[in-house]
Amino acid sequence: MRLLFWVAVLFGGAVGLALFTQFNHSNVVLFYPPYRVELSLNLALALLLLIFFVVWTVMSTIRHLAEMPRRAAAYRERSRMSKAQAALRESIENLFAGRFARAERAAREAQSWDDQSQTAALIGARAAHRMQETGRRDAWMAQVTDPEREQARLVSMAELLVDARDADGALETIAQLQSQGARQIHVQRIALRAHQHLKNWAEVLRLARSLEKRNALHPVLALRLKQMAVEAMLEERRHDADALSEFWRSLSADERRATRIAEPAARYFAALGRQNEARRIIEDALKVNWDSRLVLRYADCAVPGHALPQIQQAEKWLAAHPADADLYYTLGVLCLGEKLWGKAQSSFERALKYADPDQQRRLRVRTHLALARLFEETERFEDAQRHYRESAMLAA
Repeated sequence: MRLLFWVAVLFGGAVGLALFTQFNHSNVVLFYPPYRVELSLNLALALLLLIFFVVWTVMSTIRHLAEMPRRAAAYRERSRMSKAQAALRESIENLFAGRFARAERAAREAQSWDDQSQTAALIGARAAHRMQETGRRDAWMAQVTDPEREQARLVSMAELLVDARDADGALETIAQLQSQGARQIHVQRIALRAHQHLKNWAEVLRLARSLEKRNALHPVLALRLKQMAVEAMLEERRHDADALSEFWRSLSADERRATRIAEPAARYFAALGRQNEARRIIEDALKVNWDSRLVLRYADCAVPGHALPQIQQAEKWLAAHPADADLYYTLGVLCLGEKLWGKAQSSFERALKYADPDQQRRLRVRTHLALARLFEETERFEDAQRHYRESAMLAA
């Protein structure tokens, strides 16, 4: 529509100009003593229009000539900026492609444009770090002085330091970030790695819980880190029953039921004489996760002479796991402690029956030794010797 409008205006103007020149008979007289010039109005208007275009052309030419140095400088600046941007893209691509020497060279070329000089320095620092050039890495980082890029510098430096296993330096850098109010998830991940290197298990546990809650860690990785931290913290408290109980109560239900946490916790509680607590830990964990390590640890939770409740519980489990060799072995140990010879013998024999010869060889060795001790207690020495030989052959 707009084009049609301007075409109509153009044709209308042409028609009007043609009619004006056809019916216009006026004259223009110019006096410049002693001269007198007489022109038709149409010619005078045409000359004025021609003079206007000539003057406009001359003025435009002068203006363009005057602006040529500035235009040339602007062209050189655009060319330099374009080359610098291309170098920055090349540096990033080489960094991701693992060509670190090329990435560092391209980052140096990208610094020819001041506006991206410090961004290129961050890329150059990462490239130098990948080549284990610590001095060059720090030199690159020293070039990043813009307050607006301070956070990028600190986050990058913390990540590079923890990657170089300088956990203390990484945590100092993170402290600077946090003093400025930075609380990014990525910074917490870096701090988690640093505390893991330093074996600050309390912080590892806290950060793993926080990141898991914010879906910032894969659930499997979060579980693994929490288990590592809790295992270490349990071991630190294994000689102090009160401290161990207090820490155990601070764990969540899911954490307490994890096999790698429940098994050592039960072992430490049993070693401190708190067999009832150890037994509750194992029973609670086995409700959600049936694991042979927990089943075998259950026998250590027995109080000598008071293991009947545990025997009854083991028999209930047998209804759901009738071919579990580990459970039969545990039941045999419990019965052996209560001097229920016949039940202990039948349980051990069933354990040998269901134990896999290849995958449960260690369990078979332990079962033969337990049977040997049982027969010694009941003065069946030939049978005891036979089981000792069987265990020795399996162990060899």
